[in-house]
Amino acid sequence: MAQKEVQLDQETFSCSICLYLLKDPVTIPCGHSYCMSCIKAHWDKEDEKKLHSCPQCRQTFTPRPVLVKNTMLADLVEELKKTGLQAAPADHCYAGPEDVACDVCTGKRLKAFKSCLICLISYCEKHLQAHFISPAFQNHKLVDPSNKLQENICSRHDEVMKIFCRTDQQCICYLCLMDEHKGHDTVSAAAAKTERQRELEGSRLNIQQRIQDREKDVKLLHQEVEAINLSADKTVEDSEKIFTELIRLFEKRSSDVKQQVRSQQRTEVSRVKELQEKLEQEITELKRNDAELKKLSHTEDLNQFLHNHPSLSPLSESTDSFSVIIRPLSYFEDVTAAVSEVRDKLLDVLREKWTNVSLTVTEVDVLLSQPEPTTRDGFLKHSCEITLDPNTANRQLSVSDGNRKATSMSQLQSYFSHPERFTGCNQVLSRESLTGRCYWEVEWRGEVDVVVAYKDINRKGEWDDSGFGWNDKSWALRCHKNGYIFRNNKVHTRVSGPQSSRIGVYLDHRAGILSFYSVSETMTLLHRVQTTFTRPLYAGLWLLYSSGDTAELCKRQ
Repeated sequence: MAQKEVQLDQETFSCSICLYLLKDPVTIPCGHSYCMSCIKAHWDKEDEKKLHSCPQCRQTFTPRPVLVKNTMLADLVEELKKTGLQAAPADHCYAGPEDVACDVCTGKRLKAFKSCLICLISYCEKHLQAHFISPAFQNHKLVDPSNKLQENICSRHDEVMKIFCRTDQQCICYLCLMDEHKGHDTVSAAAAKTERQRELEGSRLNIQQRIQDREKDVKLLHQEVEAINLSADKTVEDSEKIFTELIRLFEKRSSDVKQQVRSQQRTEVSRVKELQEKLEQEITELKRNDAELKKLSHTEDLNQFLHNHPSLSPLSESTDSFSVIIRPLSYFEDVTAAVSEVRDKLLDVLREKWTNVSLTVTEVDVLLSQPEPTTRDGFLKHSCEITLDPNTANRQLSVSDGNRKATSMSQLQSYFSHPERFTGCNQVLSRESLTGRCYWEVEWRGEVDVVVAYKDINRKGEWDDSGFGWNDKSWALRCHKNGYIFRNNKVHTRVSGPQSSRIGVYLDHRAGILSFYSVSETMTLLHRVQTTFTRPLYAGLWLLYSSGDTAELCKRQ
């Protein structure tokens, strides 16, 4: 008995729409109470009719009542929750907010089991029984429950629309056929449905054929993936062999040079030591002769002196001493210079040819050129991380924020001298080269050129020598408050488009496509270039001479 009273309390404080305990309860003019969100959702659906009703008693209100939270009822619900009681879960037989309800039920309405196209009413299983029992309903058309039964009624004549007008492509009633649709091409709605079903079957056949074609394409692509992987694996293996051969060749050449130098070292040292020994022997002999002459010069006996003097053999002049020639200490340094020259030439060849190797790798593309993305999300899939190279920055540019931001300065910056630095224009290039498909965005303020350029662009001279867009090595979009101008090889093109502080740049290197976009809530194409790029490109910025102008390469998103 107590349990029955508890259940009664729960039902009393439950919303008849969601069947749960009232949440933010409101009481409408007829006296029934609902969750604020439930009754709002119910009336939102009735807004078009401009007539709002109570889901329980069907009383209508005009205009739509203002909803105010019933604080007393809310307090009672909170007290009920504190007792530990929860609203009973909704019975699966009762209609919820998204269900079709039985139009015959009163109070809590059950879910509809079928809808009748003749009665234009939805029935639960209980109230549908008459359609199965009474002969009067045997020709009625039952369909799955629908909330759109009224759409089958002609709004003008309040009759069921059983005819389809092919001329106006709409369902009509028989009175419409006698009126504004007189003389039109019409058939029964059932016949029109049969025709449309045949069309749908044809469409399905087309879709199924496309599915088969796409499945074949997927199979081919799967085979292509295997071929790409095999080709890549073989290329890596072959490349490793080639580089291993080169390494061995360099090691062999290094060993040869070492052996030749050591052999020549031994030969020359041997020759020097041989001469050194001869000279040392000569020194010994000279010292001996000097001692004898000294002894003789000190002899006081005249007869003895004269007797011994002729016995001294005259000194022979040394011929070996003339072979010793003093010269600067330069022996094997020329070998080092020769090896260095080989190294420099190899590095030059590698720098020149390695770009071709890298470009060849990036140009491997089995599929046809991909279409340019149509949404910002599509572009961002190709976004790349780009930073500025301070070694290229003009001295009137300050590079900051992780080498992504350039600011035009009134005073020269204390940069080291560098051969790649722009000297005549306030320009800077990116550190990273760009090949394949790339996308990046630039935030700008003032007057700025957003650029792509080859690395070998002239770094010296004024704007007509090294300025971006004034040669065939760079493409520039100038952005300023009055609009946009595109330049390439001294040709200027005025560009129309919405002003935006952010410019998007899309590059498809292989396809030769370069596009500039105005980026805001939407992306608008400003200018597109179709050309042939022969080597890697670099992103660039040119800040005109107003101090404080800025441009920033946005972080990858």
